[in-house]
Amino acid sequence: MYHIRKACIEDAKAIAEVHVHSWKATYQNLINELDLSNTTVEHRQIYWETILKLPRQQQPVTVIEEAGEIVGFISGGKERTDRFGYDGEIFAIYLLPTHQSKGLGKRLLKAFAEEMKELGYQSLLIWVLTNNPTHQFYLHFGAEKIEQEQTTIGHGTYQETAYGFVNIDLLLDKLITKGL
Repeated sequence: MYHIRKACIEDAKAIAEVHVHSWKATYQNLINELDLSNTTVEHRQIYWETILKLPRQQQPVTVIEEAGEIVGFISGGKERTDRFGYDGEIFAIYLLPTHQSKGLGKRLLKAFAEEMKELGYQSLLIWVLTNNPTHQFYLHFGAEKIEQEQTTIGHGTYQETAYGFVNIDLLLDKLITKGL
């Protein structure tokens, strides 16, 4: 049985562990090994402690648990570039590799979209490494491809693609009609 809830400061280490393990598994064939190995649980834990101390409306973080253990999370907030006309952004969504392809990403996305709507957001943007096959997940729920640009991770340069959900209500409708 899975349980979705709002994250709290005590979740920082577990979120960091999911973040690092999922990140390394997802990007092992997409990012240079040196750039991949620079991400550690210790660094991510400090990062998530900082985020979880912020007011929730500034950067909401939602986790999904199985048997009391965090197996995934999603976070976001105000869109960071102000270039595309979207007001909200998904900054991170990760599931442990053992929990992917089970519909949990849909559940996290739905919970996050509902919270962002409650906070007054109307649209969502997300950046995905262009070669990451998970971009199909966003397209499946109605995201539109917006733009591609270069990003730096560690010492490497990689291409990212921005996808946007123009309307959170339409996203929620698609999530509900496609199995939630």
